Amino acid sequence: MDAAEKKELEAMFRLHIGELAEKFGHKVDAATENFKAHLGILNEDFRHKLDIVVEGHQMLGDKIDRLDGRMEGLEDRMGGMEVKLDAVVSDIAAHRKDGAAHGAVWRVKEDGE
Repeated sequence: MDAAEKKELEAMFRLHIGELAEKFGHKVDAATENFKAHLGILNEDFRHKLDIVVEGHQMLGDKIDRLDGRMEGLEDRMGGMEVKLDAVVSDIAAHRKDGAAHGAVWRVKEDGE
């Protein structure tokens, strides 16, 4: 193989390499665009799911706030019941000490009465 053939072979090789590099560059560009589009879709999907989680936490917080309000109401009612229960307990204690004094209110029935 002489120098002219080597140069011609080298030129063909360079041309072929150039074409391959150009095709590869186009494929890389297409893959990059595809990746960016896919990444954008994933980002949008993630944001949507995150919005759903945030909305769920907000609803849960609202329910907890309502439950706290209801619990405060129950505590108030329980306080009133505690006062009534204390009155009943003291009345029973007084009855046990002196049953005759509480005859009209508390009465123990015997079998047959």
